[in-house]
Amino acid sequence: MLPTAAYIHIPFCRRRCFYCDFPVFVVGDRHNGSTSGNIQLYVERLGKEIAAQVSYDRPLETIFFGGGTPSLLTVAQLGQILDWLAAKFGIASNAEISMEIDPGTFDLAQLQGYLQAGVNRVSIGVQAFQDNLLQLCGRSHTVSDIYHAVELLHQGGVENWSLDLISGLPQQTIADWVASLESAIALNPMHIACYDLVVEVQTPFAKQYQPGNTPLPSDEATAQMFRLAQQTLTGAGYHHYEISSYVRNIDYQCRHNLTYWQNQSYYAFGMGAASYLEGYRFTRPRKTQEYYQWVADGCDWQEVITSVEDRFLETFMLGLRLTQGVSLRSILAEFGVDRVDNLLKCVQRYQQQGWVEIDSIEHRDRHLRLSDPEGLLFSNVVLTEIFSQESIVDS
Repeated sequence: MLPTAAYIHIPFCRRRCFYCDFPVFVVGDRHNGSTSGNIQLYVERLGKEIAAQVSYDRPLETIFFGGGTPSLLTVAQLGQILDWLAAKFGIASNAEISMEIDPGTFDLAQLQGYLQAGVNRVSIGVQAFQDNLLQLCGRSHTVSDIYHAVELLHQGGVENWSLDLISGLPQQTIADWVASLESAIALNPMHIACYDLVVEVQTPFAKQYQPGNTPLPSDEATAQMFRLAQQTLTGAGYHHYEISSYVRNIDYQCRHNLTYWQNQSYYAFGMGAASYLEGYRFTRPRKTQEYYQWVADGCDWQEVITSVEDRFLETFMLGLRLTQGVSLRSILAEFGVDRVDNLLKCVQRYQQQGWVEIDSIEHRDRHLRLSDPEGLLFSNVVLTEIFSQESIVDS
């Protein structure tokens, strides 16, 4: 399938969060984006990379500005990037244009400028509703900043906005998590994302904490947090459509992220960004000067081809994140009857446990999915079993 999605990485942050392993460039708490030469230089390099990309003559249907902190861009800088994308690929009239925004990094005039430039979906990085947990994470905002940011979204007339939370944080209790969920629901976002903390190597958290040891919550506690998120949010009227994602109205699922979960092609631009085009994956340099030199050298694409086996595994790994699961008819058409037959044999015992379900969602098409919440909670166990079976992988 030809790409119609583009991810734009904006690597600048006021601080580096203690759990973050993304390629970012710290500009300090007092940064003013309008005077930052570093950000402007980066934006210009983005423009060169966009111009060098091969176009597949399909307008973009989703654009996602992630980071980092994209709200450190000026309105003019964001508008310039969108202009470059429109000139190179075209942008569909109904395109979803998402932007990650952190509390305390924007004002109403700035938000209105982003909206006028074309942004129509905002994702706000809240993470927790307890000041002590925000400080432990190295976040630059406070709980007061969260409420002020949401008020600005209301004043700006933003209907399609998402709120991010993280479970499993150091010193986070079950009571903290319940309070954060209830606070998020009270703000009534269209979309809520609940991520479980992963302690990545070479992050400050990795130097301070070992998984399974205090002050990190126990595995049992984080499992309970996952169940509580599912129960609390679905009880409040949110639809659980992906392992970490809940939406109040099914029409407001994040269309851009569905591109990833359905293992479709997409463009990506910026430091450390990874694209997937025509079966090839490519990740750009993660360090600023190396990325700049790569752009200056003409964006030499050294893609890694995805084998049939890898594509099969990725399709399942990503597709089973969705509560609707994966289409067995599509798997059969792309990967053959032997893989499907062996797959069904492999998951029989998980069906008996109630972790795997196979049912008809569409006419004449069965879907294999993980039950909610238990199957999704133990998804790694199911996937590990599938991936270990040579009769499935090498069919």
